[in-house]
Amino acid sequence: MTEPSLLLRVDSVVKTFPGLTALDRVSLDVRSGEVVAVIGHNGSGKSTLVKVLAGVHTQDSGAATPVDGAEIHFIHQDLALVGELTTIENLNLVKASGASALHPSRPTAERARARDLVARFGEVFDVDVPVRALTPAQRAIVAIARALDGWTHGRNVIVLDEPTESLHRSEVDVLFDAVRRLAAEGAGVVFISHRLDEVLSLADRVAVLRDGRKVADEPVSSMDHDRLVELITGASVTSSVARAGTRRPDADPVLAVRGLVGEAVAHLDLELYPGEVVGVAGVLGSGREAVSSLLFGAVEARADTFAVHGEPYPRRSPARSIRRRMAFVPAERARYGAIRPMTARENVTLPQLRTLRNRFGAVVRRLEQAEAARLMTAYRVVPPRPEQTFALFSGGNQQKLVLARWLRDDPAVLLLDEPTQGVDIGAKATIYDAVAQAAAAGTAVLVSSSDAKELLRLCDRVLVLRDGRVAAELHGEDLTEHRLVVEGYGLERPAPPSGGPSPNPRPAQGEP
Repeated sequence: MTEPSLLLRVDSVVKTFPGLTALDRVSLDVRSGEVVAVIGHNGSGKSTLVKVLAGVHTQDSGAATPVDGAEIHFIHQDLALVGELTTIENLNLVKASGASALHPSRPTAERARARDLVARFGEVFDVDVPVRALTPAQRAIVAIARALDGWTHGRNVIVLDEPTESLHRSEVDVLFDAVRRLAAEGAGVVFISHRLDEVLSLADRVAVLRDGRKVADEPVSSMDHDRLVELITGASVTSSVARAGTRRPDADPVLAVRGLVGEAVAHLDLELYPGEVVGVAGVLGSGREAVSSLLFGAVEARADTFAVHGEPYPRRSPARSIRRRMAFVPAERARYGAIRPMTARENVTLPQLRTLRNRFGAVVRRLEQAEAARLMTAYRVVPPRPEQTFALFSGGNQQKLVLARWLRDDPAVLLLDEPTQGVDIGAKATIYDAVAQAAAAGTAVLVSSSDAKELLRLCDRVLVLRDGRVAAELHGEDLTEHRLVVEGYGLERPAPPSGGPSPNPRPAQGEP
């Protein structure tokens, strides 16, 4: 058996920004045939390390160098695709220079090559349409295919920076199979992720960053979920899981809806009460992902009745919903939840500027800055810089800023769509605390999520959607991960024996 060879060496790299040490003497080796996971809080230094390897940032000291002619290939979080170009054209971008640029185009061959590359990941789609028209998962596959295309020799390192964020479970499995094949062929893989189950499933070794320092570098065989959490957070794991909200007795519903119909939702009845956290579950396409935007008025919908605090609300729009003290945190925060070129200060104060104006109606910058600083401290945003551009914050810190913006005005209804998607475990804890505090203050909270454990932790009850309708409402002892899966997929449970119902029925074949 060939001894693994060193492909990449990161040696005592230091990278600082004004007021922040992003990387503090970080070292890392990557060898052929191994998958090295790099994990940590958002803001721990993961993305900075990737940018140093890619040459986007230059380190202050230390070295990050491929060994003996190894090549590094990247799949970044933003995918670096040109939306107006087709899959074929995006795949050709890296080749459209040098002598190859002088060769005549061969459309038939290029189309066949593009289809073969995407088919490697189990899904064939139209490679002649602009990539902006593709689904997020399809765009991720284009980026992955481009990174793997044209490897010229066996000494390669591929850096995957949160590659599974837009992928369905089946697509994640296909990607991981491809990554394992590449490692078996001698490539080295650096896998950046916050999904600990994926790390434990895929990686051979795990390096943990915390506050810019590497605090662990160990074989995955010596790790489990709780150990990883302890290393990431610097604190031991507590096993207690408490729901965030409690429905207030004898209260009238804050939001009452009958017969809601809209994008992917065929019929929905819903009541939200003060202090209650209600979940919406369901597989992709069940209608779950559309509920919050329909309720907020961001997407057109109709309903037999729709009332907020008992008052009819027939013509819905985001502006009217805000006036009725409704708040909405969308799943795609970068696209719909914030204005990326604006500062953190501008983003967190934008929905409600009334309290920050002087008697002439002008916004008082000093008050705005103080309010932004207060919120960034309260929600543990790192770095706590109100004047930093929103787009420059990590994903978890962006989500905390979006949530802080809505909660600063004490909403009556808080609609959350995938509230912890793309965030690390530390940001998750901050978000869960914020939801619990909002519910304790009387806010009615709706959480649409594909994460069953998240729903179990946060919710008093969960509506499970299937084919655009409520297939089940689960609460109390019925609210379990098993029931969420069974109801979400419509899996049949075995009939009880003739002697009566079994207290612990065995799952049908194929059930989890």
